[in-house]
Amino acid sequence: MISTMSTFCDYNINPLVQAIGKEPAAFTKKDLTDYIVNHEVRIVNFRYVAADGRLKTLNFPVTNRQYLDTILSYGERVDGSSLFPYIAADSSDLYVIPRFSTAYLDPFQEIPTIGFLCSYFTKDGEPLESAPEFTLRKAHKAFQERTGYTFEAMGELEFYIVADDDERFPAEDQHGYHESTPFAKFEAFRTDAIRCIAQVGGQIKYGHCEVGNFTLDGKIYEQNEIEFLVNPVESAADQLMMAKWILRSLAYEYGLDITFAPKITTGKAGSGLHFHTRMMKGDRSVMIKDGSLSDDARRAIAGYMKFASSLTAFGNTNPTSYFRLVPHQEAPTSVCWGDRNRSVLVRVPLGWSVGHSMCALANPLEDPADFVVPDKQTVEMRSGDGSADIYNMLAGLVTAARTGFEMPDALEVAESTYVDVNIHDKKNEALLKSLEQLPASCHESALCLEKNRALYEKDGIFSPSLIDGTIAKLKAYKDQRIRHEATNDPKKMAELVRKYYYCG
Repeated sequence: MISTMSTFCDYNINPLVQAIGKEPAAFTKKDLTDYIVNHEVRIVNFRYVAADGRLKTLNFPVTNRQYLDTILSYGERVDGSSLFPYIAADSSDLYVIPRFSTAYLDPFQEIPTIGFLCSYFTKDGEPLESAPEFTLRKAHKAFQERTGYTFEAMGELEFYIVADDDERFPAEDQHGYHESTPFAKFEAFRTDAIRCIAQVGGQIKYGHCEVGNFTLDGKIYEQNEIEFLVNPVESAADQLMMAKWILRSLAYEYGLDITFAPKITTGKAGSGLHFHTRMMKGDRSVMIKDGSLSDDARRAIAGYMKFASSLTAFGNTNPTSYFRLVPHQEAPTSVCWGDRNRSVLVRVPLGWSVGHSMCALANPLEDPADFVVPDKQTVEMRSGDGSADIYNMLAGLVTAARTGFEMPDALEVAESTYVDVNIHDKKNEALLKSLEQLPASCHESALCLEKNRALYEKDGIFSPSLIDGTIAKLKAYKDQRIRHEATNDPKKMAELVRKYYYCG
């Protein structure tokens, strides 16, 4: 019988997994030290997320084995006040400690280089309460204790690739969905990015062209998407962070531009960051019961409904986010959910629950008995975009799901917010008016977070300083009338896009 470990390591694209013979969660300091010495790795990079949502870096030369052991065992000091605006300068010294499970071989360096994602610790050697990665870990632990389930997630990462337009084989404007070469211009780049992301540990489902495709000022803008496999929520966040770093770094090498901006111009598809979620009991999903969505899945959805507007504080973090969250753009505006419905905030997509093998029907030579129908059901939150604070957004979703289990009226909330129609259809105006609407600006988002902050701070999950800092940042945009101003002054929209073009 083939073991789970050997199955994971067999034909694995990650060179560390191949060499060490373990899945990353089992990596130890000795494993990585031996790899570094045996493969003559001479640079170690520490990377850690800051308040701007981007990874920061420290480079260490591996000059001898003793120094290697020192940095892996004890980490290094950093200035927290330069990384997080809500950390005071007089108490800003922090430690960054590498997490061995995140080790990866850097695909861009000529000098053999190993990188790690790091966790923040205080002067007292305790995890930094307001650190995004630790906030997510706290949220998941509380969810597990309350429900007995684990929480899994994956992201759908959308982005535009931008280059000079050579005017050959033009794709039809806003009809780029799943387009192929030569009408899709950047398939080679996307597949190379997928390879790099997988080599550093990203578990990818697929990549493809998305709807957005247009030309502007002599440039072609082609929207692409990379979608991940469902993973434990902490790993899902790490993989998305690494993917964004890989995509930008590779685009720079190719001489291309790339943006995760929520909206580039009016009337063209914006870039979302949808999060699929599911709950597990051991290795079994609890999302479906007797062929239908389970009551526990509905409780989690009720939590998403309760948190929806305030979650924009972490999922939609700059003024251009609110040019995407408008009606008729396949982006949600109303707090509701439904099955396979792209006009809702929370969507229950197809989950392979048909009860028979479609593969055997498509391939008559196959025996249907050889195919076990998988349980892949997820629930998709569609509000987030490329500006999202990934760790805190996922921590908010986990906290929302846990709150759903604590709401005595959760099933009633789920029932009252369910819709099975296109809510933007004119005949459904009455239904639309009855639903809570998502914020229309960062300022409104801040007010929603202020109103719900006790739910986030409960049990010490989100620190008060993190909530205060988020509210202050959102209010500082002073964007209460941003949609009205941009409508009356197109230059305003262009100015904002330029300012937040490289967000997230």
